[in-house]
Amino acid sequence: MWFVYILKCADNTFYTGITVDIERRLEEHNSSELGAKYTRIRRPVQVIYTDTFDSRSEASKEEYRIKQLSREKKEKLIEKKD
Repeated sequence: MWFVYILKCADNTFYTGITVDIERRLEEHNSSELGAKYTRIRRPVQVIYTDTFDSRSEASKEEYRIKQLSREKKEKLIEKKD
């Protein structure tokens, strides 16, 4: 199972990614050099949205789609999932 996730960074920006292990990936974003360069300087980050997919391909397509959204539309997506 693949996860698409959105993180809220300390500077109130969003970061979107995919993973097979949310807990591990969050730990990497918050305390490891394996975290994305974008999040390394915006720590701490928190997971505010997740969705699941059966394949990496599906997850990647959704990640791309989300990254194309405006901040306002991302916020609506996050609210809708709650």
